[in-house]
Amino acid sequence: MSDVITSPAAQAAHTPHHADYLEDPDFKGIWAWMTTIDHKRLGVMYLWATLAAFLAGGVMALIVRLELMHPGEDFMTAERYNQAFTLHGAIMVFMFIIPAIPAALGNFFLPLMLGAKDVAFPRLNLASFWVYVAGAIMAVTSIVVGGVDTGWTFYTPYSTTTNGAVTMMTLSVFVLGFSSIFTGINFVATVHKLRAPGMGWFQMPLFVWAIYPTAIIQVLATPVLGITMVLLVMERAFNIGIFDAQIGGDPVLFQHFFWFYSHPAVYIMILPGMAIISEIIPTFCRRVIFGYRLIALSSVAIALIGFLVWGHHMFTSGQSALAAGIFSFLTFAVAIPSAIKVFNWLSTMYKASISLRTPMLYAISFLFLFGIGGLTGIFLGALSVDIHLHDTYFVVAHFHYVMMGGTVIAYLGGLHYWWPKMFGRMYNETVARVCCGLVFIGFNATFLPQFIMGSQGMPRRYYTYLDQFQPLHQFSTFGSWILGAGIAIAVINLTVALRGPKNAPENPWGGTTLEWQTQSPPITHNFIGQPTIDHEPYDYRTFKIPADAVD
Repeated sequence: MSDVITSPAAQAAHTPHHADYLEDPDFKGIWAWMTTIDHKRLGVMYLWATLAAFLAGGVMALIVRLELMHPGEDFMTAERYNQAFTLHGAIMVFMFIIPAIPAALGNFFLPLMLGAKDVAFPRLNLASFWVYVAGAIMAVTSIVVGGVDTGWTFYTPYSTTTNGAVTMMTLSVFVLGFSSIFTGINFVATVHKLRAPGMGWFQMPLFVWAIYPTAIIQVLATPVLGITMVLLVMERAFNIGIFDAQIGGDPVLFQHFFWFYSHPAVYIMILPGMAIISEIIPTFCRRVIFGYRLIALSSVAIALIGFLVWGHHMFTSGQSALAAGIFSFLTFAVAIPSAIKVFNWLSTMYKASISLRTPMLYAISFLFLFGIGGLTGIFLGALSVDIHLHDTYFVVAHFHYVMMGGTVIAYLGGLHYWWPKMFGRMYNETVARVCCGLVFIGFNATFLPQFIMGSQGMPRRYYTYLDQFQPLHQFSTFGSWILGAGIAIAVINLTVALRGPKNAPENPWGGTTLEWQTQSPPITHNFIGQPTIDHEPYDYRTFKIPADAVD
């Protein structure tokens, strides 16, 4: 393994110079946290901020599902319903699912996995967090001031003509984009410049391999969204004919701009989730991961092809048959590197002695749910089928199976996997397993009926519906309650663990990557001395499992 100058036991000695990052006497107090440039503290601050956004967006989702228990008005007007599902989508996409894994877990663990003391630009890292906070405050203010009812896609011409605080909301997305760009720049520079001695490209953990192309997407694609939001604001403020056809604009142009960012953004969301699964499976299978290089390169392939498929969101927009055919082909092509990952994960699990701890249960859930999301994406990539399913609940279900069944399930797995390392405390394993089961059951109960509704013609974003859809809507709403309960109890279980003693060993799961070779929680500067690498990643053939690792 890595040749760290002192043993983990020696690193665990809480001296003033080698205290863990949470209790370092030189960095105590609220102001020290607000101005910190320690990547671990910033990762924790991002973690709590994005978790708050996640819970807020989840509450909005439960409110929307409750309104859909019956056709017509239950407790919200149509206008309030539109504002609620816009709020749900905007918070979940821009304030949670895009920054959650890269900015929270990525900030914390990327330098540790590379054997670095921090990211390449610590002050830029601090700036990215406060820019995120500023953008989030603007978004919440826009909701309080006037509400937004455009949906999270802000489609024109409706978004240029409707009342409400659309201008402030779109500007908040513009500001949040800068946070994403800053984080991406930092990660690219860190991977290139701060790897430990002996760590070549193919000695990097697969988490790093996935975060790296994610960062490139953040840097290259996010400015397109920012420019699009500015153009939308200019049209609303100055009546410039950019997207409004009545004054010489082209509303389809907005869709091209928006999806040129937002489809690569799908991979900003899912690639980090895949990264977590690539760490969990070899650890709990005690196996060298199958096809390491293919998994690593498939992350790059997904990022590259992901830039070229935005037009599959626009099959019904009137684009040419040739363009539609090309986008359809590329949509099928982007599934290949994802399938490579799934095949290699399953091959790693084949005939392995699998430890079914909570992180591994979430990884298995991911394989099932993301598999459904990926396969239904193939249906939507077929031109003839998409004409029927476009803008129906089938798309809603597919999107959630990929984004929540993929990214969020992986995120929950990652939290449970790295929680002992981040905070030095073990959570209640029995409660965590029960929560995983509730999340899995509740998720499928919520979204499987939506595939059926969509195939029968139930349109998405509608406030009311035909009576024939009521049983499926009610079943979906009941499922959302189970899902919400599972997530809420899981978060409470993790939070309660913080009140207990620091009882986590340095390497509770027997992981082989560098973050497990320092104390729990890590010391302020991560390692005493400089780690060096002289082995392949995930090499359980030569790695000795620590005596205090959990079975």
